[in-house]
Amino acid sequence: MVFPVKPFVPSEPVTLSPEQVGELNQKLSTMRHDVNGALAVIVATVELLRMKPQEAGRFLASLGEQPSRIEACVKTFSADFEKTLGIRRPATLPPTNSHGFQHQHPA
Repeated sequence: MVFPVKPFVPSEPVTLSPEQVGELNQKLSTMRHDVNGALAVIVATVELLRMKPQEAGRFLASLGEQPSRIEACVKTFSADFEKTLGIRRPATLPPTNSHGFQHQHPA
């Protein structure tokens, strides 16, 4: 079972400079580009698998790499976003996955 982890958010309004907004926007643009690139690889690989199923082994490695690439892009942007806005994750809780849920291991 997983539970959402509640981060610590600032208690006062956060003001960003135009430079900070521009930097965050650039990081968002980079994340979108990288995620879209990984999704394009997934789509292209599926099409190749349909056309050449006998070469599945060759294509599966590339297909398998894409989820971790997407997760890394989202994690990087999330960390920058949280840092810029002063959002902190509780230090005493286990790390979360890319959906903001902590993993619960059976006792």
